[in-house]
Amino acid sequence: MSPLHIQQGSSKHSAYDLRDPHSEVIESHTLAVIVANEPGVLARVIGLFSGRGYNIESLTVAETDHKGHRSRITIVTKGTPAVIEQIKAQLGRIVPVHEVHDLTVEGASVERELALLKVEGKGEARIEALRLAEIFRANVVDSTLGSFVFEITGAPAKIDAFADLMRPLGLSELARTGVAALPRGGAMG
Repeated sequence: MSPLHIQQGSSKHSAYDLRDPHSEVIESHTLAVIVANEPGVLARVIGLFSGRGYNIESLTVAETDHKGHRSRITIVTKGTPAVIEQIKAQLGRIVPVHEVHDLTVEGASVERELALLKVEGKGEARIEALRLAEIFRANVVDSTLGSFVFEITGAPAKIDAFADLMRPLGLSELARTGVAALPRGGAMG
């Protein structure tokens, strides 16, 4: 704690960045990387992470500008503030990378993910699964006599909570798209 009893890095929405870049605290960051949509770019970006032993927790990629031939790669990764800064600097040096944005520190952002969950069960477990799906606003996209497939969209924490509640009810398979994120308010480059 600082002499003012303000915990460093206590708010990513603060006007002041109080995080110590030399801290050993592991933080999760969402990076938006705008790249040229050409063969091999994704492999180069992923190679940067694997070559240096950095972990990717979530990865989504899609073309976002057909005329400009640009794609957006959204990466969720963890590391100390120094490691995150190193990742951003190294990403920026890759030739087909046009922009690198750290949505975690650049202001408020919206993060969403899509998941499909197969829940197998009978009797009360099926009824409870349907009740919970309604609470979480999950849609039933497939139903058999022995299972349901639910579709849920939301923040990663919402999907984690829904999956945790479905496990004892017979969750047998889970597929997640990875995080898609955009900054709130003004346009990002």
